[in-house]
Amino acid sequence: MPAKFLFVSYDGLISDIAWRVTAEGNDVRYFISNPVEKDIGDGFVPKVDEWEPHVDWADVVVFDDVLGHGEMADRVRKQGKAVVGGTPYTDRLEDDRTFGQEELKKHGVAIIPFQEFSDFDSAIAYVEAHPAAYVIKPSGEAQNIKRLLFVGQEDDGKDVIHVLRSYKAVYADTVKIFQLQRRMRGVEMAVGAFFNGHEFMMPINVNFEHKPLFPGNIGPATGEMGTCMYWSGPNKVFAATLAKLEKKLRDERYVGYIDVNCIVNGQGIYPLEFTARFGYPTICIQSDGIAMPMGEFLRGMAEGSLTNFKTKKGFQIGLRVVVPPFPFHDPKTFEANSKDRVIIFRKPNFEGIHIEDVRLVNGEWLITGHTGVALVVTGMGISVKQAQQQAYQRVKNILIPNMYYRTDIGDRWFEDHDKLHSWGYLRES
Repeated sequence: MPAKFLFVSYDGLISDIAWRVTAEGNDVRYFISNPVEKDIGDGFVPKVDEWEPHVDWADVVVFDDVLGHGEMADRVRKQGKAVVGGTPYTDRLEDDRTFGQEELKKHGVAIIPFQEFSDFDSAIAYVEAHPAAYVIKPSGEAQNIKRLLFVGQEDDGKDVIHVLRSYKAVYADTVKIFQLQRRMRGVEMAVGAFFNGHEFMMPINVNFEHKPLFPGNIGPATGEMGTCMYWSGPNKVFAATLAKLEKKLRDERYVGYIDVNCIVNGQGIYPLEFTARFGYPTICIQSDGIAMPMGEFLRGMAEGSLTNFKTKKGFQIGLRVVVPPFPFHDPKTFEANSKDRVIIFRKPNFEGIHIEDVRLVNGEWLITGHTGVALVVTGMGISVKQAQQQAYQRVKNILIPNMYYRTDIGDRWFEDHDKLHSWGYLRES
């Protein structure tokens, strides 16, 4: 039965899911608060200028971010509404990296040694006194500037010292708090699951992100260039991390997706950070693999009635198609090269095509916003190679001036799988 959905977004991240729920025949209203991103999703989803006057109208209210959205979601949930969204506690798991690590430790999860700093001189002195390979991780709003995350390569930490000095000169007003985390070598992977306010919904999701801009993991860090994933019963990594927080999430009445990114090796499992919300483009890729209408899925999760759901077999691949100046903030370059550029489809086939910073005008798909993130293109298959072939075949149908994307999403699976299998981390517990 169709339902009424109110989507509340800071900067338009949830546009594709709102579009999908609209296309299923549900009544949808969509609010974006960031004025720079206001027109994302125009023409695809009905929009409203304020969200709170529409709460009483809605059957389900969906919040798509942290950075204060948890407080808003918690308030609406306490009014008796069915809500997908976090709480102040779950927002803090992601926004405050140190708090997230402390909560993992409190729940019996081994963590990587780290130090928190609020000034660059102290951090430089620390690395000079304790030479090692480190990762620089900004906290709070600064962590949304993904290129500021720096993974040190040198065992004496000299590259980290060099970057800290440059950050001091350029980003002292932007990066207020940050971590230096010892760099752990191994396979980077994530486990995530949807939570319905009472328990984790099954199956879980196992995913492998590709963050650097260029193929071969070269270039600046981005929020995400693509992901390879599959659905699974609870495995050893899930049991050692997220599963330990189930009671706390139940106490919080958290509803939504939660994911923990980890480094795993032959010695153990080491969580890096939480995503206490939908991931992007993760949720776009997941939506293709969930074998039920997205509106029914969101409503069942919000009402707590959905505990198990069917998924499609095999693997899913998703890659981001972007345009200049991504991943950098350069309004002049965006205006000159990308703003309102038309997305052309050689054939009218939109399977596996998900919108990001796009609007619809007179039947034309136009790039909007300011970041240069245009589309997510997905593929599925019984094998990773089949999923890759489908995704990249679909990309060939798209023409955008100056578009670029990674051509190796999923390639790391072939080596990572052997290591993970030999260590026993992929076995269902």
